[in-house]
Amino acid sequence: MNKKLLSLLSICQKAGKIVSGEFAVEKALQDGSALYVIIASDASQNTKKKFENKSFYYKIDYNIYGEKEILSHSIGKINRTVFAILDEGFSNKIKQYIQDDIKQG
Repeated sequence: MNKKLLSLLSICQKAGKIVSGEFAVEKALQDGSALYVIIASDASQNTKKKFENKSFYYKIDYNIYGEKEILSHSIGKINRTVFAILDEGFSNKIKQYIQDDIKQG
């Protein structure tokens, strides 16, 4: 996983521009504050499907990426499988890092 991405997620958490966990992310999608969603690749199939569908419905970009333990640890939490970025600058940079990482395989 990209170390720059993990550092950026940490900064995003300190700035209060990320929410994590199913309930918080669902709320952010519904109230329009979510700009980008990350779904851990080791999330359950139901969780992946649910947040893919919700992201599509609310027209929010998302990626299935990373492992929940590593992503959760980067923001100082445990056992989180979904994350929503609430800031445009953070969102664009994080999305770029993830897409670059996915392209590189």
